[in-house]
Amino acid sequence: MKLDATDIRYLSNDTFRVLTAVEMGSKNHEIVPSSLIASISGLRAGGANKCIGELAKRGLVKKECNSKYDGYRLTYGGYDYLAIQAFSKRDTVYSVGNQIGVGKEADVYVVATGDGTQRVLKIHCLGQVSFWAIKSKRDYLQKRKNASWMYMEMIEQIESRSDT
Repeated sequence: MKLDATDIRYLSNDTFRVLTAVEMGSKNHEIVPSSLIASISGLRAGGANKCIGELAKRGLVKKECNSKYDGYRLTYGGYDYLAIQAFSKRDTVYSVGNQIGVGKEADVYVVATGDGTQRVLKIHCLGQVSFWAIKSKRDYLQKRKNASWMYMEMIEQIESRSDT
């Protein structure tokens, strides 16, 4: 999926709180219930639902209907926005430029810092199929019975950065 960072400047702080709440909820849930999203974000249910609708319209979260409950899951675009927001708060990334490379596991973009220095941003994306065996081969889940495969991918990236 290609990164589209054009809408990031239009998202409010509450919307980012809801997006972060979906990420936090996905540590323990494949599909995060709306009530849990509102609880984690600290917003009232109506405000959280408005933000969820805005995020879903932009394709950053996806509604999933389960036999037990309806909820939401984070998409790759949602994770990308969270990463760019984190870099932005650290003054590491000010703007996102053109895509300069595409590989089987990652897309590479030119980004700029606040002072205009150009850097490279690598967005790592593996598919769900790659992570089916990880549940049995690696200890990413620790004592949990299940977790979102996208959350496990994030943990895998942290582990791979610490190995280098």
